Amino acid sequence: MDQSLYLVNLGAVVALMVVLWLVSLVLHDASIVDPFWGLAFVLIAWTQFATWFFLSGPACDTSPCRPYTEVGILLPVLVTIWGLRLSIYLGWRNRGKGEDFRYRAMRERFGAAFPIVSLGVVFLLQAGLAWIVSLPVQAGIQGSVGESWRSPLVVAGAVLWGIGLAFETVGDVQLARFKRDVASKGRVLDRGLWRYTRHPNYFGDFLVWWGLFLIAAATGAWWTVIGPVIMSVLLIRVSGAGLLERTIGERRPGYADYVRRTSGFFPRPPKGP
Repeated sequence: MDQSLYLVNLGAVVALMVVLWLVSLVLHDASIVDPFWGLAFVLIAWTQFATWFFLSGPACDTSPCRPYTEVGILLPVLVTIWGLRLSIYLGWRNRGKGEDFRYRAMRERFGAAFPIVSLGVVFLLQAGLAWIVSLPVQAGIQGSVGESWRSPLVVAGAVLWGIGLAFETVGDVQLARFKRDVASKGRVLDRGLWRYTRHPNYFGDFLVWWGLFLIAAATGAWWTVIGPVIMSVLLIRVSGAGLLERTIGERRPGYADYVRRTSGFFPRPPKGP
């Protein structure tokens, strides 16, 4: 396993975030980082694929020479589908809304120092997190030689990834339709997947990354469990459900009752009245 490639991947995602930071200074909008969260993973995955299989990978012992394997191509493809969907959705959702309240609060707090603070706390932090979370993908690509997609762990991981992608996609669609309905103003979405969990989109992300880890584990990369663990903490406690739960109760009448009835993360039947 070529450990130097991990640094190449880190350099690629850092370069992406530095460019985005420079653009954010021109636009006075740090929110542009959000739609690129998914694309950061796509960049890391394909950088790893290209550098490993076409520059540093093992010599081909078959004819005709094929510089990639089934699992080696499966991982970046799955990450690309997930990352593109997420980035396109966030870009569509955030269009024309201006800077997110989180970044506006930071801008007011740090004043003239905000540009430098945002480089570290917003852009480079996200680069580092994306690199750590994607360790299963990076290691799985390198360790995939000889591993077939028919492996039980690969199949289980792909199924889990598919369920997660469906969960977050359906959840996002249901939320978008709810927000477009004028009759929904001031109400709480408690139908569809949102009847069983208050955060089906974040739960879907959770499944996606544990699925990718299982695929990587089939190649022996069990040590990369740190990736889905970090993503789980982010989704449940930090920037996902945890952040939203700290503020939404003040903005949505009836949310406290929704909290009482509905699971905070893992889906389950709602409680009775």
